[in-house]
Amino acid sequence: MQVYADNAATTKMSGLAIEAMIPYFDKIYANPSSLHTAGQEAKEVLDAARETVAKCLGCQAREIYFTSGGSEADNQAILSAARYGARKGKKHIISTAFEHHAVLHTLQKLEKEGFEVTLLDVSQGHNVTAQQVKDAIREDTCLVTTMYANNEIGSVLPIAEIGAVCKEAGVPFHTDAVQAAGHLHIDVQAQNIDMLSLSGHKFHGPKGVGALYVRRGLPLVNLIEGGAQERGKRAGTENIPGIVGLAAALEDACTHMAENTAKVTALRDKLIAGLSQIPHSALNGDSVNRLPGNVSFCFEGIEGESLLLLLDAKGVCASSGSACTSGSLDPSHVLLAIGRVHDVAHGSLRLSLCHYNTEEEVDHILQVVPEVVQLLRNMSPVWRDLQTGKREYIL
Repeated sequence: MQVYADNAATTKMSGLAIEAMIPYFDKIYANPSSLHTAGQEAKEVLDAARETVAKCLGCQAREIYFTSGGSEADNQAILSAARYGARKGKKHIISTAFEHHAVLHTLQKLEKEGFEVTLLDVSQGHNVTAQQVKDAIREDTCLVTTMYANNEIGSVLPIAEIGAVCKEAGVPFHTDAVQAAGHLHIDVQAQNIDMLSLSGHKFHGPKGVGALYVRRGLPLVNLIEGGAQERGKRAGTENIPGIVGLAAALEDACTHMAENTAKVTALRDKLIAGLSQIPHSALNGDSVNRLPGNVSFCFEGIEGESLLLLLDAKGVCASSGSACTSGSLDPSHVLLAIGRVHDVAHGSLRLSLCHYNTEEEVDHILQVVPEVVQLLRNMSPVWRDLQTGKREYIL
């Protein structure tokens, strides 16, 4: 049996999204900036897709800018708020210690330019609170940027509460919603979100296309110059097939969110209950407020890369953390941020499910993971030391 359980890294495209995209490769393929009839047909399609995305997020179409994905959207949102803040003498930014590197690396870049960054601690409950944000806001704070839900451990942040705190303080609030869009209900108005990033391939849309919501009135700086596309804020001919696929996939995900969430949550809970039976293991992430499909564990006495390779040999596609840092030998910064020590963080496993997964697939995972964990422990000198008392168990 082959089981794809790495949906946090990317999802397969839905048939609906593929079908929606096909006409825009060979029938309506003109440049939407062209004034001729074919170009204007393409522009109408672009406008319709923008309306669809806006409806799913609870905003106006003119507040949506299409990008190449979540990383670009994160960069543009954060750099825009920073540049605007600096003009007013405000150079303090608040974020969290377990953000995606698209956010953290952008913040590191700004630190080199003289900005001060406060990363909120996430070790308590593997999450942050709105009170932490409130306590960190200063007179010179120009931005609060937190993810909507963590990509590695699945914790869902209290976005509405954080948004309310930011609104009261008059501080712009950006959220990286790449893992949340299409899986959790989003209403940018009700949640007081000023900027939001998303990426199509996380909810069964195409890769290489994303969107940035920016509340009307907030200034944007350009990352890409060279044209008047996206109201002059993102140069480059629009990827019409990709944008159409993103809009179709997001609309489909939002329409069927309740039923998909119920199914995936049940599979997730079964998987968590089963893996919890493995001795000296620990669930990572908020045990209550977590993504429907996220299952993240640490197993003491093993090494995560070997675990993934052996699981792959048994037909299970999984990961140890973010696909964007899969080439690194260092333990996940997310796991270190929540308090896992290096030795334990190295033995991590992330299984991420979607509504295409089945109960039979979960049963297969629950059969092979304990077998592989025990096999690796039998070969591990660290595990031998733990069993003989030369080392003390951590989990």
